[in-house]
Amino acid sequence: MTKTVVLVGALDTKGAEFAFVKDLIERAGLHTLVVDFGVIGAPTLAPDISHEEVAQAGGGDLAYLASGQHKDEAMAVMGAGLAAVVRGLYDEGRLDGILGMGGSGNTSIATQAMRTLPVGVPKVMVSTLGGGDVSAYAGAKDITFMPSIVDVAGLNSISRAIYSNAAGAIAGMVQMQAPPAAEERPLVTASMFGNTTACVDRARGVMEAAGYEVLVFHATGTGGRTMESLLADGYIAGSLDITTTELADEVCGGVLSAGPERGLAAARAGIPTVLVPGCVDMANFWGVETMPEKYHSRNLYKWNPNVTLMRTNVEENRQIGQMLAAAANASTAPVVIVLPLKGVSMLDSPGGQFWDPAADQACYDAIKAHLKPGIPVVELDFNINDPEFADKCAALLLEMLA
Repeated sequence: MTKTVVLVGALDTKGAEFAFVKDLIERAGLHTLVVDFGVIGAPTLAPDISHEEVAQAGGGDLAYLASGQHKDEAMAVMGAGLAAVVRGLYDEGRLDGILGMGGSGNTSIATQAMRTLPVGVPKVMVSTLGGGDVSAYAGAKDITFMPSIVDVAGLNSISRAIYSNAAGAIAGMVQMQAPPAAEERPLVTASMFGNTTACVDRARGVMEAAGYEVLVFHATGTGGRTMESLLADGYIAGSLDITTTELADEVCGGVLSAGPERGLAAARAGIPTVLVPGCVDMANFWGVETMPEKYHSRNLYKWNPNVTLMRTNVEENRQIGQMLAAAANASTAPVVIVLPLKGVSMLDSPGGQFWDPAADQACYDAIKAHLKPGIPVVELDFNINDPEFADKCAALLLEMLA
């Protein structure tokens, strides 16, 4: 069956550009379905789904928005409407890939829709923002950004080359099929940092030997959000959330926060979880010169020339412990918290620069003080990277999955 690429854009100003791309994609043997989210004028390329339909799906009235006096409302309405339309097309089996083109406004609306699609669905965004920081537009999804080089405003010798590359990219993605795995295994997520690599690698080996496929996510803010997006989407059987360090960044204002709800996705999705305060001894910052002045006197460790780690203190660990307890309390599936009494990271071990039993204990006490009755807490007299600790975490998750 011929696959379909959905093209999303403001056809009142970019109809010629989308017509060019549409023709190339169809020449590659694919169907196209064009969705218009332009507001001000009539489309210069006939869409399959009109801007009136998109506005209606977003709960707005196009005639009201078309005056140009309500750009903020137009962005919100068309973004919400396009997201609903695109997700509906996917659910109906009418979307195999999606492509958008435009500047900042078009990028915002198009990627809002792309973020409703599961990981693995091809997504290409040709954008004037493509060469910069697009994390806010990508969210936790696998959107491929292509710098437009010139503005998406007409066809010229540069833009034709870029648009042709974009058409080839989305066509190739949609037509490419990943080879089937030798066997389909249940998926388990695991969170990891450089300071917990030994633990997660060993636990992963135990899980894989038991027949599970383990997806490891680097706890860098984006990694935590991506992991939780997959948990929320229902792909995952169980979670080894061993490295919850992103909570330390949330509490301390570090650069790798995954937001205040980190840890809640598995709980809300009803996924069995092993929860560990891994690497909560450290908040992450870039170079020392970028850190807030109030932190300059703290216990700092230069992890590499670009990353500085700050040892969290007693009060910060108390807050982190409360957040971990809240995540466990929200769970609708079995959950267990495992505490490494000899340190939560490689640096937080006896003799290590971040070894601070009082700070660790503040976290542990807060967890136990705020935890609902009946949720087990397992205390192990090991460092988080000791083999015995990793083996116990894996064994506990396997027991819950069984």
